[in-house]
Amino acid sequence: MAKRVTIMIDDDIDKKLRLRQAKLIQQEQASYSYSKVLNDTIRKVLK
Repeated sequence: MAKRVTIMIDDDIDKKLRLRQAKLIQQEQASYSYSKVLNDTIRKVLK
């Protein structure tokens, strides 16, 4: 279940996440939310 939280993200990390989001949108030809990119990235690192 999703939970709404407020966090502060540094500019350099935000830029990398936005670039990753753009790449995924191009690859999948579909929408890919910023939240999904962030969650997928965190899951990948925490495994």
